[in-house]
Amino acid sequence: MQDISIKDIDSYIALIPEKMQPLLVKLRQTIRKAAPQAEELISYGMPAFRYHGMLVYFAGFKNHCSFFPGNAGLIKDMKNELKDYKTSAGTIQFTIENPLPAALVTKMVKIRMKQNLEKEKAKKAKTKS
Repeated sequence: MQDISIKDIDSYIALIPEKMQPLLVKLRQTIRKAAPQAEELISYGMPAFRYHGMLVYFAGFKNHCSFFPGNAGLIKDMKNELKDYKTSAGTIQFTIENPLPAALVTKMVKIRMKQNLEKEKAKKAKTKS
């Protein structure tokens, strides 16, 4: 959904088919709880969170929602935990009938936060040398 008039996550969710909105609301709440310091924004026309760099994205569609953990390696590393979901290199698709569990989202967000902090630390160390 690439609409430049979307200014915030509430506006984005309001444009998603009504039946899918509760999935996105719950996902947003889960991410906010896992990463309370993260900044909400719209990036690439999608809701996103930034924490020492881009953290995660999500999107809603007519018949499914997608969670983009921002690291294809994470999806690969968690393939057993994600076996019940359609995945691609950077996307996890879920539906009303098969939502992503909050514990799984929380785990991925926490991993991504750690990755971003490590990346930032490595970048700072490189600039000092």
